[in-house]
Amino acid sequence: MTKTRSAVAIYARISQDRTGEELGVRRQLEDCRAEAQRRGWTVAQEYADDDISAYSGKKRPAYERMLRDIEEGHRDGVLVWHMDRLHRRPVELERFVEVCTRAGVRDVVTLSGDVDLVNGDGLLMARLLAAVAANESDSKRRRGARKALEIAQSGQPMMGGPRPFGFLDDRVTHHPEEAPVIRELARRALAGETLTSLVTWSQNQGIKTSQGKDWRTSTLRTLLTNPRMWGMRVHQGEVIGPGVWEPIITEDEGERLRRKLLDPARRTNRSARSYALSRMLECGKCGHRLYSHPRGQYRRYACLKGPDTRGCGGIFIYAEKLEEFIAEAVLYRLDSPELHQALTEDVSAPEEVRALGDAIEADTAKLDELMEMWTDGELTRPQFQKAQARLTKRLEDSRRAFSRLTHPADAAEYIGHGAELREKWQTLGLSQQVAIIKAVMSKATILPATKSGRHGLDPARVVPEWRL
Repeated sequence: MTKTRSAVAIYARISQDRTGEELGVRRQLEDCRAEAQRRGWTVAQEYADDDISAYSGKKRPAYERMLRDIEEGHRDGVLVWHMDRLHRRPVELERFVEVCTRAGVRDVVTLSGDVDLVNGDGLLMARLLAAVAANESDSKRRRGARKALEIAQSGQPMMGGPRPFGFLDDRVTHHPEEAPVIRELARRALAGETLTSLVTWSQNQGIKTSQGKDWRTSTLRTLLTNPRMWGMRVHQGEVIGPGVWEPIITEDEGERLRRKLLDPARRTNRSARSYALSRMLECGKCGHRLYSHPRGQYRRYACLKGPDTRGCGGIFIYAEKLEEFIAEAVLYRLDSPELHQALTEDVSAPEEVRALGDAIEADTAKLDELMEMWTDGELTRPQFQKAQARLTKRLEDSRRAFSRLTHPADAAEYIGHGAELREKWQTLGLSQQVAIIKAVMSKATILPATKSGRHGLDPARVVPEWRL
């Protein structure tokens, strides 16, 4: 007599969904529903992982939910089209058996027969099926890798992934509009034009990447140093020979670009080391970071409007007077009675520190989980971006508060020694000055100037945020 089951789980999975229509998963679910109806079983929930390999070890969200439900006693049986839909690695089978055994679930039904996980023969058969599936997947992977190498050695293009900029969908024919852009960018880069200037030009011209995104200096560098551009076939990061397509730029141009743009000695922030407040200043108009930006002989901090900096370009301030003002404010604060009182009377800080630490840990885990959900296709792009923005803002606030409470330990050697440090400030190295400033101040916002000129400093423009 057929046993009745009132809370059965149906699981379906397909490794590759090339069309995105989930037809394979639908067929599995339909067949399993029919089997449940034939047996008189009630299906509590269906779990489906589309376009996810069980052999890769990649997390399967629906499978994990099903395991949790079994573990918590919410499911009394499992229906699956074939055992290799559940597992292609023996280690996963053993985990599945352990969970089912603890929960008292022994009925795992496939369309080709029942598997009794408690019965020795049934478990042996499940293990044999898992081993066979693992070997099949491994053999498929080896054949795929060998085939990919053969294709690469023949010079044929790799067809997976986004279309490379400069080529049509066949990866061989030059794109009539993009190929000339690459030649123009290469010519100007070799003539000494900076990547930032080239990206700005491309954005002003309305030129997008092959995926419709704005260019960044990093993506432009990758494009101009990709051997594909001068007709070479790359496999697993190595050039293995010429491709079957015509080069867009010459090999000589390509090698010169690689030497120029990938030189380890190449630096894009040569003036940064002479700026004591680098990465500590924010624009009072748009909230973006201020960068070191000299003008002639004068050092300045500026909100830069560009493809990478994304500022508004509306704030500039001369560095020398600002650094003197900030240093004096920091040294005064180290000797201030208010600081001493705050440090000696704050008895709630330990509890707050623990609470903030827990909040930071929890939100960091949520960000990781959010990224996994986005990767696994459980969230749309707008849903992901909205949730990410909320979590990121909350994390920043928690970290800033945590830093304010915990930095007194880092600044302990400076507290009460402001006057002493003031006397020898000019003899300290820049790294020592920066360490002292960062121990006391987390950042400063620079407001728009009310009067022009480089002489003097309007203190009202500077809004520091103190750690202490």
